[in-house]
Amino acid sequence: MARLLLIDDEPALVPTQVRQAFPASEHHVEVARTGADGLARIHARPPDVVLLDLRLPDQSGLEVFQEIRRIDARIPVIFITAARTADAAIEAMQQGAYDYLFKPLDLRQLQRVVSEALEVSRRMREPALVNEAAADPDIDDAIIGGCPAMREVYKAIGRVAAQDVPVLITGESGTGKELVALAIYQHGPRAKAPFLALNCAAIPENLLESELFGHEKGAFTGADRRRIGKFEQCSGGTIFLDEVGDMPLALQAKVLRLMQDQSFERVGGSETVRTDVRLIAATHRDLKAYCEESKFRPDLYYRLGVFTIHLPALRERGDDLPMLVMLYVRRFSRELGREVREVDPEAMERLCDYTWPGNVRELQSVLKQALLRASGTVLLSAFLPTDLIPNVRVMNTPVGANRHRPGVTLSELEREAIQDCLIRTGGNRQRTADLLGISTRTLLRKIRTYGMEDPLRPSPIDQDLLF
Repeated sequence: MARLLLIDDEPALVPTQVRQAFPASEHHVEVARTGADGLARIHARPPDVVLLDLRLPDQSGLEVFQEIRRIDARIPVIFITAARTADAAIEAMQQGAYDYLFKPLDLRQLQRVVSEALEVSRRMREPALVNEAAADPDIDDAIIGGCPAMREVYKAIGRVAAQDVPVLITGESGTGKELVALAIYQHGPRAKAPFLALNCAAIPENLLESELFGHEKGAFTGADRRRIGKFEQCSGGTIFLDEVGDMPLALQAKVLRLMQDQSFERVGGSETVRTDVRLIAATHRDLKAYCEESKFRPDLYYRLGVFTIHLPALRERGDDLPMLVMLYVRRFSRELGREVREVDPEAMERLCDYTWPGNVRELQSVLKQALLRASGTVLLSAFLPTDLIPNVRVMNTPVGANRHRPGVTLSELEREAIQDCLIRTGGNRQRTADLLGISTRTLLRKIRTYGMEDPLRPSPIDQDLLF
């Protein structure tokens, strides 16, 4: 249950609005009438988010905010003010406040801003677990897995987390790059300071610069007041720029300067703003190729890539897949009100045979779809989406000139494909699995199924089939 603390001396309206926007079934709302009472409550039990009035009877909201920062800088503080000029609120944003809202409160805006702040708070505090065993299904986000590639990721996080240097995380979409960024943050020297994430591909190009660096009043049409950007707001903390490869070239130069000097100018301004942030970036793009195509600045690439962590695709993680399937089945089953606790062997085989182009994100989506169709306590193959057809990539793998012989069954073609790839790779099981687009575990099971006791010495019948 999320905990909200409202510090406001208004006796009725604002507390009523907050409780209306965040009902007691899912949120616990506390109200403090003075700054001293609010600080005492925060000392006793830090809330997830604070809503703070700028004007309090015993002290100013800014003074209370500064004390909250000293207690725990990770608590998102949202200012509420009746003053439309909002100079004090802007000053608070410069000092690291999450956002500010005007009275009378707009309930939809209140719900949106507080919900976003709750998510930020949760991500900062909930451990981005680095485990080689199945994680607690009650924890929403965790890095788990014991395959060699993931063990290398854990080692890399351990090496770089405490160094306070830029980090570039690479890997396909859906592999969990933000979780790695969170793990670096949580194990680093800025773990008690704020963490803010921004997806460069999700924000229109004309707004991204303002979002990052802020703007001055009158900088462009609609800029009716000064805006504080993320780099200024998060000074002392960590900024995570997801999909940095999609950042416009002109903005890349400004980010490069920030990394070199920890300084910048707001859009439309000439004042040099100083900051102190650690930058973690991620991309699914090949930035080296982008540099060669003049789509990404080489100097920024080298600056970001001081330390690079590559996340493996789900299809490269071998036996991690069944572990992830069981973790998500139990978690989503509880969330969706289902009673599914186990996965039928045939369903697990189909899941293991699929190549997962969308990686972990696609796996989560598929399992949610299956659970919505499910009944009973076992997830059956029939509940899985129809597009999870096994052996798709095996059918697309060249297996010799006689591949399309009339009357040849799917199993025979599959056996030939495995035999062919094993011969081509000199019997290397991992390389064979990679060529076929299946896990090593699935490959070994199929070798046993087809009785291929010595695949590098095919029988005369095999020789005829292959050549």
